[in-house]
Amino acid sequence: MSATSPAKTLICLAVQALCLWGGPLLAQVPESLPCATAPADMACIAGGPFTRGSDTGPKHARPAASVWLQTFYLDVYEVTFAAYQACVRERKCRPSRPAYNDYDRAKQPMVGMSWRDADQFCKARGKQLPTEAQWEKGARGTDGRLFPWGNEPVDCKRAVIMDATGRGCGTPKQGANPEKGRTLEVGSRPAGVYGLYDMSGNSWEYVADWFAKDYAACGKACEGVDPLGPCGGNATCPGNGEKLVRGGSWYWPAKYATALWRRPHFPDNKPYHHFGFRCAASLAQAKALVAAK
Repeated sequence: MSATSPAKTLICLAVQALCLWGGPLLAQVPESLPCATAPADMACIAGGPFTRGSDTGPKHARPAASVWLQTFYLDVYEVTFAAYQACVRERKCRPSRPAYNDYDRAKQPMVGMSWRDADQFCKARGKQLPTEAQWEKGARGTDGRLFPWGNEPVDCKRAVIMDATGRGCGTPKQGANPEKGRTLEVGSRPAGVYGLYDMSGNSWEYVADWFAKDYAACGKACEGVDPLGPCGGNATCPGNGEKLVRGGSWYWPAKYATALWRRPHFPDNKPYHHFGFRCAASLAQAKALVAAK
C-alpha cells in the first residue's frame, strides 16, 4: 500500500504528529492489528502513537516525540522471585538470587540478576524484554502523563519508594541494615494505566535497549515505528556498552519513579545492583502462549 492511499491518509489525519515527519515515515506506519486474547497475567497495549520523552523533563529524556508502536503485551506484574527460581529449577535460566537478606519472598520482585539473565528468562517463557519505548508507553499511556496514574505527585500510597519514613516506604528489612528497606510483594499498590502494577517504584526494571545519553543522540534508531534503540537492539553495540533500567525503586526517592527517568547500567550487572524486570510479547508471541495452554 502506498503512502498516499486512503487508509494511510486517514492515519495521517488522526495522528497529526506523524504527518510532521513526512511521507517516508508515514509509509512505514503499519495498520495495527487489534488486541487478541491476552496470555495469563499479561495486558494488551493497542497499537498506535504515544508521546515518548519530554522537552522539559530530565535532559536524558529529551526531546519529546510521537512514537508509533504496534500492538504488544506486557506482564501485569514484575517477575517474582518464585517465578524466576522455577525457571532455574527447570534448567532454563541461570541461577541467580538477591544478595540482600529478606528479598526472597515468593511474591517479591526478583532482583539482582544481570540484564542477560533477565533476557534469558523472558525468552525461556516465549517472550522478550520490552523495548524502552514499549516500557514507557506501558508506564504512561498515550496522553503524556508523568506517572502511571496521571500527573499527581508520587507518594507511598501510589508506589513503593523512599520517602520521609525511609526506604521501601518505611518497611525495614530483616537482619543487618534494616534501614535499607526492602521491596514489597508485587501488586501492593494500585494498578496504573493498562492495569499494570509497579511501573513506578518497587524495583527498577531492565529494558531491551542499549543506552544513549538522550533521544537526540540516539537519532533515527529511537524514531519511527517500533524503535529498537542504538544498534537496532543487536547483541553488541560498539560505543554503547550499557543497557537501561526504568521506573525507580524502593531504594530511591520520588524523582526517579517517573515514566521518564532513564538509568544506564552494564548488562553483566557489575557493579552489582538489585534491579528487576518484566517481560513483553508481540501479538504473535501472545497467540502462541495462549495456544500452548
